[in-house]
Amino acid sequence: MQQTIERIDRLMAPMLNDEQTSELHTVLVACLTEKGGNPRGPETMTECIDLFLAAKKLEGCSERSLRYYATTLSRFATEISKPAHDITTDDIRDYLTRYSRDGRVGKTTIDNIRRVISSCFSWLEEEDYIYKSPVRRIKKIRTSRTLKPVYSDESLEQLRDSCKETGSARKVAHFGSWPSMER
Repeated sequence: MQQTIERIDRLMAPMLNDEQTSELHTVLVACLTEKGGNPRGPETMTECIDLFLAAKKLEGCSERSLRYYATTLSRFATEISKPAHDITTDDIRDYLTRYSRDGRVGKTTIDNIRRVISSCFSWLEEEDYIYKSPVRRIKKIRTSRTLKPVYSDESLEQLRDSCKETGSARKVAHFGSWPSMER
């Protein structure tokens, strides 16, 4: 039955926009599978978040990760105020743009938020609560990487020698334990 639904979705996709395709998929699932009663599953984004967090907890995510997911997704749901199946790519882009502008946060933070939202919507898609994740079209946000200076063997040797001069055996032992300092 799932193959039939996917085939109809594929054949109709060129003739429908994203919203129509999503609605067609929802109707097909409701009519052709046993889900019948509530074809979309959870109605609110909050219900979706609760199900997602329960699944992540079952998968063994740490409490700290679960708190971060919950905080990030709750803030998103409050700001968007739409059911998961009605959220579009533009809604998410607008949210990320507003968040970066209003929160004065860096690109890495915005990408972390995008990643959490993406994880949630990918899970909703896998569970057939939504037809297609709206985050798919939002690419990873590029961040600049700062290169940290690397100590040369000569610099490390000078550091080790200066530790010997100051008489700290602990410092010498610490520098001596580095792989590049072994003799």
